[in-house]
Amino acid sequence: MASAEERMQILRMIEEGKISAAEGAELLRALDSADRGTANEPLKGSSKPRWFRVRVTDTKTGRNKVDVNIPMGLVNVGIKMGAKFAPEIDGAQYETIMDAIRSGQHGKIMDVFDEEDGEHVEIFVE
Repeated sequence: MASAEERMQILRMIEEGKISAAEGAELLRALDSADRGTANEPLKGSSKPRWFRVRVTDTKTGRNKVDVNIPMGLVNVGIKMGAKFAPEIDGAQYETIMDAIRSGQHGKIMDVFDEEDGEHVEIFVE
């Protein structure tokens, strides 16, 4: 069952304007479907990660532009929504992220510097 913490995180993201109300509703629906057993199980012997975290930092100021935690049950929906903010991520990078998640990898799974936009993008599975 989805925790109240996960639902509150989605509501906070709506309140802070990080996602729209429609996107929040889609996340909540996905969370409900994950509760019904549609989420993938981690590999045998690996612990189940709880959060998918994306952090985007301005390389000039060092300040965070984006710091979002998404419950793992919502990763597929969250990655599709995140693609709006990073259209330069190609299919190979998407597959790298998904392979790391499926394999039960923990920690930083992507670390990219975008010199053109002056951004540092980090993706973690925690």
